[in-house]
Amino acid sequence: MPGRETAELEGNAIENSYQDYDPIGNVTVSMSMTTTGGQKWADMTGRNVNKPIAIVLDDIVYSAPNVNGKIEGGNSQITMGRGTGKQKNLILEEAQDLANILKSGKLEAPAKIVQEQVVGPTLGAEAVKGGINSFTISFIVIFILMLVYYNTAGIVANIALILNLLFTIGVLSSLNATLTAPGIAGLVLTIGMAVDTNVIIFERIKEELTRGLTYSEAVKAGYKRSLPPVLDAHVTTFLTAAILAYFGLGPVLGFATTQMLGIVLSLFCGILVSRLITDFYTNKNRHFTYFTALSKRIFKHASFKFIEYRKIAYGISVVVLILGVGAIFNGFNQGVEFSGGRSYVVNFGKPVNENDVRKALDTKFGKQTIVKTYGSNSKLDITTDYMIEAQGTTVDTAVKNALYEGLKPFLPNGLTYAEFATIKYVEGTKKVDPTISDDLKAGAQWATFWSLLIIAIYIFIRFRDWRYSLGTIIALLHDVLVTLAVFSFLKNIVPFPLEIDQHFIAAILTVIGFSMNDTVIVFDRVREYSRTMKGATKSTIINKAINDTLSRTIMTSLTVFLTILILFLVGGEVTKGFAFAMLIGVITGTYSSIFVAAPILVDLAKNKPLGEADLIHHQPDNKKKAPVAKKA
Repeated sequence: MPGRETAELEGNAIENSYQDYDPIGNVTVSMSMTTTGGQKWADMTGRNVNKPIAIVLDDIVYSAPNVNGKIEGGNSQITMGRGTGKQKNLILEEAQDLANILKSGKLEAPAKIVQEQVVGPTLGAEAVKGGINSFTISFIVIFILMLVYYNTAGIVANIALILNLLFTIGVLSSLNATLTAPGIAGLVLTIGMAVDTNVIIFERIKEELTRGLTYSEAVKAGYKRSLPPVLDAHVTTFLTAAILAYFGLGPVLGFATTQMLGIVLSLFCGILVSRLITDFYTNKNRHFTYFTALSKRIFKHASFKFIEYRKIAYGISVVVLILGVGAIFNGFNQGVEFSGGRSYVVNFGKPVNENDVRKALDTKFGKQTIVKTYGSNSKLDITTDYMIEAQGTTVDTAVKNALYEGLKPFLPNGLTYAEFATIKYVEGTKKVDPTISDDLKAGAQWATFWSLLIIAIYIFIRFRDWRYSLGTIIALLHDVLVTLAVFSFLKNIVPFPLEIDQHFIAAILTVIGFSMNDTVIVFDRVREYSRTMKGATKSTIINKAINDTLSRTIMTSLTVFLTILILFLVGGEVTKGFAFAMLIGVITGTYSSIFVAAPILVDLAKNKPLGEADLIHHQPDNKKKAPVAKKA
C-alpha cells in the first residue's frame, strides 16, 4: 500500500502452508493462518476483491495472486495452474518454493530469475494483428481452393474446416488458453492440415470414379481405402506434436497443444462429419461432384518415371548431406534461448544502418553483438551476452544503460536513459540464463531424437518391413539437413533473423510430421499395389504408386504451403523464422517422399518382395483351403 514501510500482514501470521491439488487437478498452494492473521486476511481480501495481493520477500515479489472473493476462516488456496511434461514439473517446483516461502518467511539464498521476457503492448499488438490477418487470409484462400479444385465436394471440405476451427477455438477457450503469436501460428497451420483428410479421401474417390464405379460405390470405397493412410499420417504427426509439447516450454508449448487439438479434430471432422454429410446427400439420390475442368486435366494419366531417375536424386541427397555437415562447421545464429543472454527490440523511430549499430555496440560491450532488422530498418533486434554471468539486482539496469550509451548516436538528440528505457523505444526484452539455455538445447536434441525413433518404430510396426522404416528415416534426415543448411549459409544474407531457437525446433518437428504424411501415403499405395500387381517389377509398382498419389501429394503440400506462405508474408516478425523453416520443410518433404523414401525400397533387399510381410497376413480370399478329414 502507498506509504506503508511494512507489510499489512507478516509471515508470522501464517500457521502452515503446503503444495496441494484442487479437485480438477490444478497445482495449488494451501495456506492456513492464525486466528489473528485470519481476521486480518479476511479484511484484506474483502477490500481487494478482483485485485492482486503481492507476496514479497526481500523486496522481491514471488507471487501476486488475484483475490476472487473475501476469504474468512483463515484457510486459503492459491491456484498455480496445471501444465504437462516439463511445464508441470516447473509449476510443481514453483508451488513448493512458494509454500516454503510462506511457511518459513525467509530463504537461505535469494531467488535467481533464469528466464524472463517482457513484451510491450505495441509489439504484442503487432504480433497478434499479423497472426489474425494471416489466419483470415489463409482461411479464405483454402476455402476458395477447395471449391475450385473439388467442385461441390469442396463444400463438404469447407464445412469440416469450419467445424474444425470452431471446435479447436472452443476447446482452447474452455482451457482458458492465452492467445499468443505462436498459438495463432498453430491455428494457421491447422487450417492447412485440417483439409488434408478430405483431400486424401476425395482423391481416392476420384480414382474410384475414374475406374468406372458409381458415385455411391466410389464414396464407400474411397472412405474405406483412405482410412489407413489417413490414420497413419495423423498418428505420426500427432506423435511429433506430443513430443514437442513434452519438451517445449512457454509459447512453443501453446503451439504444440493447438496442433494436437487440430490433428484430433481434423480426423473427427474429416472422417465422421464429412461422411455423414456425404451419406445424407447420397441417400436422397443426389451426389457431390468431385471434378472441375481444372482438376480433370491436372495429373491425368500421370506416368512419370521417378524410379529411373533415382540415381540423380541420390546424387542430390549426397550434396545435401555434405551441405548439412558443412552447416555444422559454418555455424548458426543461435537465439537467446539457446545461447544465453539478453535480447532487446529497439524502435529508433527512423531508419538506421544495422552494420553501424553493430559496430558501435561491439565497441561498447567489448564482444560481438547480433543485430538484425525487425520488420523494418527503423526497428532492430539486438542480442548480447554482455554481463550474463553477473548476478545482482542492478545488473539488468547496467546492461540496459550500456545499451543506451552504445545507441546514443542513433537515438533522438537529448533522449535520456529514463525515456529510452520505456516501451516507446525498448518494445520488448528477453533474458535467458546460460544454465536454462543448456537445458533448452538438450531438450531440443532429445525431442528431435525421440521423434525420429518413435516414427521409425511406428512405421516398422505398421508396414512390418525394416526397409520402410529406413527409407522414412533417410527422407526425414534429408529434410532436416536441408533446413539446417539453409539456416546456416543464409543466416547473414536474408533480411530477417534465421536463428536456432525453440520456434525453429517446433518447425523441424512439424516438418518431420508433415513429411511423414506424404511418405506414408506413398508407402501405403506401394503396399496395396504389391498385392494387386502380381508379377510386376518393383520399379513399375513404385512408379505407379507415386503417380497415382501425385495429385494427393501435391494438394496436401499445396494447402499447407499456402497457409505457411501467408503466415510468412503477413504474420509478423515473431513467426517469420518459424514460417521460413516450414516453407523449406514442406518443399523438401514433398521432394523426399517422392525421390528419396520410395526409391530406396528398390535398392534395399532387392530379392525381397515389397509386400511380403503384408501378404503373409492378407491371403487372397479365393485361395482354396486344404481338405480336412472328418469323422463319419
